[in-house]
Amino acid sequence: MNTPLRRILLALTLILALYTGVWAEFLPRPFYNFFPGFGLNFVSVDGPYNEHLVRDVGSFYLGLAAITLVGLLARTALPGRIAGVGWGVFGVLHFGYHVLHPEGTTADYVTEIIALVISAALGIILALPSRPRVTASEVAP
Repeated sequence: MNTPLRRILLALTLILALYTGVWAEFLPRPFYNFFPGFGLNFVSVDGPYNEHLVRDVGSFYLGLAAITLVGLLARTALPGRIAGVGWGVFGVLHFGYHVLHPEGTTADYVTEIIALVISAALGIILALPSRPRVTASEVAP
């Protein structure tokens, strides 16, 4: 069964995926110049603009959005857990790269690391099995 908590976590990851994916895929230059917004800059400090790579990022995040949406709409937990595995693997590897390659201001770096920890943690939590439900008949008198 897909629990309310799992659905909330899937909705959060879906929002992250759509925010990043739509921006990178359809507005690659502004994504490169201004992502994640809010006065921070995570992308342009890490090398020259490459539209192909920025759009690949957008495509990847939109793919994650698609599987996350399937997990959100499913009645069972399995599709959400599979989405969690994808988010977890990506999140841990993405975090590892940025920890080893600090770029930008201190505020950019700290905020980026916090965001990447949250993203990876959401994936790992989603990949975990749900706790088994205990029915009234299974509880000892």
